[in-house]
This record gives sequence, C-alpha cells and structure tokens, in this order.
Amino acid sequence: MSLLVRALSATAICVALTVGASAEDIQERTIRWGHLNNTDHPVSAGVQKFAEILLAKSGGKMKIREFAASQLGNELQQQSALRGGTQEMLSASTTSLATVVPEFGLIDFPFIVKTIEQADALGTGKFGTSMLDTLPSKGLIGLGYWGLGFRNVTNSTRPITKVEDFNGLKLRVIPNPVYLETFGSFKANPVPMAFGELYSALETRTVDGEENPFTVILSNKFYEVQKYVSATNHTFTLNIILVSKAFWDKLSPTEQRLMREAYEESRGYQKEQTRLQTEKALSELQAKGMQYNTVAPEELDRMRKTAQPVVDKIAANLKPEAVKLFNDELDRIRKDVK
Repeated sequence: MSLLVRALSATAICVALTVGASAEDIQERTIRWGHLNNTDHPVSAGVQKFAEILLAKSGGKMKIREFAASQLGNELQQQSALRGGTQEMLSASTTSLATVVPEFGLIDFPFIVKTIEQADALGTGKFGTSMLDTLPSKGLIGLGYWGLGFRNVTNSTRPITKVEDFNGLKLRVIPNPVYLETFGSFKANPVPMAFGELYSALETRTVDGEENPFTVILSNKFYEVQKYVSATNHTFTLNIILVSKAFWDKLSPTEQRLMREAYEESRGYQKEQTRLQTEKALSELQAKGMQYNTVAPEELDRMRKTAQPVVDKIAANLKPEAVKLFNDELDRIRKDVK
C-alpha cells in the first residue's frame, strides 16, 4: 500500500471515529416545551423553528414537543416544574422570573425603550447577559431572549388618550409589583390574575380591560369582549428561553452545543415573526371592529413621569450593582440604538 493510500486511509478512519463519537454523544430525546401562547403566535413560530433546527442538527434524535396555550399550567407552575426537573423547557416572560431573581423586574419598568431594536439590545447586552448568569443557581438555564412586542391597553369602556382615562378602570395585570403599582399610579384599579382566566373575566365584566401585545390580543380573541385598543406601548415584553438545569446537566456537551446553536439560529426568525405578526394583528383587530387610537407623545411622557416614583421605589429595593448596570445599558442603548 502506497504512503498516499495509507495516509488517506488513516484520515478516513480518524474522520469516521470523530463522527462516530459525535453521534454517540447525541441521544434520542423528546423535549417538552411549554408556553402560554396559542399556536398562531410568534412564540409558537419560534418554538417550531427551534425544533426544526435542532432536529436537523441532531440527525433526527432530539425532538421538541410543544405544549402551547398553558397546557402545562401557568408560568409559575411551569417554572417550578423546570426547577424540579419534571419539564424540560419553557418560554416565559421576564416578569415571572422576577419571582426567583427580583432584578428581572427591571426589564418590566414602563417606557424604558421605544423600539424593538432597543428592547433586543437590552436583552443581548451586558445587563441581559448578566441576568441569564443568575439562573443556574436557581435550577434554570437561560439560552437567551425572544421578543413578544410592546404591550398596549384594551378595555370595554373608553379609549385611553391620556393618563386620566385610566381613572377607575379595572384592569387585569400580570401579578407583579411593577405592573400593579404602575397602573395604580395611573389611578386604575389593577387586578392581578392568571392569564388563563382573563377571557372569562373580560366576558363577564369582572374586569374592564387588560394590557398585552397586539398579537396576544388577536390570538386570544379579546376583540370579542373588548371595544377599545390604545397604543400605550408602555412595556416591551421579552421572553426567556429556559431549560431545566436538571435536564441540562444530563445532556452531553455536544447536545448542549446543539441546543445553544438552535436558539441562536432561530432568534432572528422569531424576531421577524414578531414584527410581521404585530403589524398584521393590529390590522385584523381593527377589521374585527376594535376602535384603535394612538397616544400623543406628550401624553406618553406624562404617563412615564407619573410612573417614575414607582420605578424609583422598586429599584431602591433591588441590588444596587444590577440597577446601575441596567441604567448604564439604557443610557447606551438610547444613545446608540434607534
């Protein structure tokens, strides 16, 4: 056998061994991924894209099984299941993470960003990364962030054009101090309530209204029980892609790498779906009879100033180093990102 043939044979054997070792590092797995949204929502589109990428990268071995529309419980219940190792994945709002790491509540502060790009920069920058680093000690792994869109107010009583229009309205809000105190400062009557109970509460007039991204309002047919939708754009909702640490620690380094790659490669697609579906959702809400109004910039500024004491109060009870990093990042983003 010639030296060239021997060299080629040796190379082929090495390649085969490498491929074989890599294949052995990937096990047959079915990964349960829960979230609150329906299957026509941008979050579901992101889950499906992630699943497609992971399936291809793993040679068909690592499969995502999606449980949409709160099938596995509300976010706190699913979060507990991840920490206990009985569920593998969850895409959850930063709001629910504030129950385990209070500094996640900073992301829910009202009127901190004005564009999707600014919100994205907050998640991918130093502050967003530092928050992901807090999760392993809580039994969670954060792969990164997805965007759901800006939250806007709907109600069955009147359009919201100024802060005084909130006066006396019973508004369902996420059970979180930032939301409760922000809408309380507007003199609304904020009602903490699980998302799964919301449609019924709106239908029976237990509450007058709620606040969510346009895509959520459309997907959950709130237009059937709400008349007005007002572009308050008070908060941009970020989702965190969470993995149970108990499950993560069972994965091989190769499998962990494929999971991270699937997130990175699906992120741009999910962001674009949020943008496209937000535009489409607003048009459809109007077509279905909801009365839409924008809010003048000076009135939004009045809302921001009204809520500022709430921001200051809550920030004072959080870790000073996290608050400083958050504020430094906001200053950078507002300057550099449009």
